[in-house]
Amino acid sequence: MEKKDRLLKLIEHYSDGNKSEFARIIGVSPQAVNTWISRNTFDIDIVYAKCVNISPEWLLTGQGPMLKPTTEESQVKVKPIHQPRSIEKKEDTQVVYLYDFEATAGLKALFDNNKQNIIDTIKIPNLPKCDGAIRIVGDSMYPLLKSGDIILYKQQSTDMNNLLYGEMYLLSYDIDGEDYIVVKYIRKSDKGEPFVTLGSENPAYAARDIDFRRITALALVKASVRINCII
Repeated sequence: MEKKDRLLKLIEHYSDGNKSEFARIIGVSPQAVNTWISRNTFDIDIVYAKCVNISPEWLLTGQGPMLKPTTEESQVKVKPIHQPRSIEKKEDTQVVYLYDFEATAGLKALFDNNKQNIIDTIKIPNLPKCDGAIRIVGDSMYPLLKSGDIILYKQQSTDMNNLLYGEMYLLSYDIDGEDYIVVKYIRKSDKGEPFVTLGSENPAYAARDIDFRRITALALVKASVRINCII
């Protein structure tokens, strides 16, 4: 199913086929919706954030049911992401804060003010110490991570000497005054230091070289949490 077909199904479901009303619901202009249809695309982050109960897998691929099933219980899957090169101490049980990342002023602000914007706590057994958790959006790390998954992270200093190349990081970096926040693999760059290569799991996203000195906040992704509905 093409993206424009998915978009038209969303418009039919959420606004009875009224494009202007759908645009109002998701907070964009009617012209933006018409442009998406004509170009066979849409902003997945906006749609996922505004369309209640939408299935992220259907939104990304067009496969499966459009809506999440109504269920009595959920199945939670915890997947370790970081594979340590030496033995790490694991906590029997730890309480990790889940933050409302959209309410923060960026990743560095979140790290500097880690007692604010807490929306929940997560109890995870048998994992190394984590500093926090956020929900992710986007599909650059799909299928390993889906939009809506929770990642647990451990803050790191922005010191290039401490990098673990090949690992997955949550990071923010500045380009021409714009702050970009991403979850990417950090690999060595062919350009040499101080450049690093940011890589994705999804092959549709090209790798990108950036100057490591532009990174303003950095955290090692330790694990992910996915909540699957079961009937």
